[in-house]
Formats: sequence, C-alpha cells, structure tokens
Amino acid sequence: MKRWLKISLGIFIGILLLGFAGLLWKTHAEAHNLINAPMEGRNLPDETPADYNLPFEDVTVTNGDGQVLAGWFIPSQSGAVIIMQHGYKSTRSEMLNEAEMMYRHGFGVLVSSIRAHDYSEGELITFGMYELGDMEAWYQYLLTRSDFDHERIGILGNSYGGMLSIQFAAQNENIKAVVANSAFSSLNDTVATSVKHFTGLPEFPFVPLIVFWAEQESGFKTEDIDATKSIGGISPRPVLLMQGGADTVISSGSGQRLYDAAGEPKELWFDPALGHVEFDSERAAEFEARVTAFFDQ
Repeated sequence: MKRWLKISLGIFIGILLLGFAGLLWKTHAEAHNLINAPMEGRNLPDETPADYNLPFEDVTVTNGDGQVLAGWFIPSQSGAVIIMQHGYKSTRSEMLNEAEMMYRHGFGVLVSSIRAHDYSEGELITFGMYELGDMEAWYQYLLTRSDFDHERIGILGNSYGGMLSIQFAAQNENIKAVVANSAFSSLNDTVATSVKHFTGLPEFPFVPLIVFWAEQESGFKTEDIDATKSIGGISPRPVLLMQGGADTVISSGSGQRLYDAAGEPKELWFDPALGHVEFDSERAAEFEARVTAFFDQ
C-alpha cells in the first residue's frame, strides 16, 4: 500500500511539474510573439494614399539605431501638418481615412511608421522605450522640409500610436495639439485586457508570467510605460482624447485616466457604445467635425 502511495504521489508531482513547465513554455512563447514582429509574419499596408486620390511622397528616415522607417508625406495646403501614427502591429494604411479627411480641410499629413511595423526595419516592440526615438526622427525629417509652417505641427494617434503621440508631445513643445483615439493609459492598466484580446488567455495565471517574460526579453518595465505620467506635460497645449466604453483591446477606463492626469485645455469624448478606434467609422460626421475644429484652433 505504501509503495502504491509513493508511486501515486510521484506521478502526481510529475504531472504538476509537467504542467508548470508547459505553463512556462506557453507564456514565454506568447510574450515573445507579443513583442516581436518579424517581417515575414507582419501586417503590411494594403492601400496607399493613391487609393484615396491623395497626392503623396514615399518617404523614409533613419532612426538613432540605424533602422530605416517608412512613411508617406501628403502636402499641406494651409501650412499646417499633422503627424499620424498607427497602432500596435498595424500599418500606415490604418490612418488613410483620417489623412484624406484632414487633406480635404487643407492640412498636410505625415503618415509615420515605427520600428517593427509596416515596412520599417527592426523586430522588437518596446511600447515607447525606443519608439519615441522613431517619432523624433520623423519630427526632424519634417524640419528639413520648407513647404509648410514648422510652427503648425499637430499629432494624431490611434491606440498604441495614441499613447506614443501623448508621450512624444509631452517631450516636444513644438507639437501644438494632440488627438489620441483609444490610447491606453499605461501598460499595467491595460495589460490584462490586451493580453486576453491578443492571445485569448485569461488573466490568471498567464498575464503575470507573460509580463515577466516580456520584461526579460525587451528590457522595459511595465510600470515605466505610463502615459498618465507624461500627459500633464503637454499643457497648455490642447489634448483631445477619445475612448469607447465597449473597447475590448485596451482598458475602457484608459480615456478617463488620461483625462484626469492631463492639464488644461483638455477634452474627453467618451462613447459607451463604441469599441476600439471606432470613432472615425461609427461616428464619422461627428469625428470629422470635432477633429478638424480642434486642429483648426
């Protein structure tokens, strides 16, 4: 009897160890996939500004790490230019609807991409630790152009791009106005929601281990990726935040957290019925009116 108990206990312990090893392997693999984007498995643009009858140039910059980044420049008719930054593992074509809208209202547009996205070089995604350097490279590119007023640069970002736009504008006072559509407030705030969306895994026990592996591989700490710590630095320049209450990609409380942390002037457009970055498609007329009026100021 004792022998069978020992055997049973050994089998039970073995199963537990195998299960734990499987959990470690699964979370490590998911973390790697979340922060890496090799070109062969990456989303690439399926449209260009030509599909929207927009005049444009294919442009590139080289960031401080020697990586070549891809973008489009759409000329300004009014002298003002809006930088537009797409979201996580998305492409420049995500922003073409907004670019066409702003061009009709006289604005020029720089549709930027960052490392590990689109046709830009690099594979590691660090949620701003290095990508803010990419945004700076695009800003410096704009300063080399003489076909618009360098004192009239705004920025509009979707989701992850919205978070980057907030952080970049906070450190660059020459960005005169910021629109952030469904930007997450911080990694710690949104990680459980986002991991569930992108992996289908529940928060426990997966999220803490995925965060651990991601931090080990990338070198960032989740607590350092926090736009609520920087958004106050944009004031007295204006900020327009948009957040849908039915957002399942990021924490639906992100917009309110960012708004609470921002200085004046600030505005939060919250719609409880909308999902992630749906304002321009589901509320198209109001989106156009609000965004163009905001930048016109």
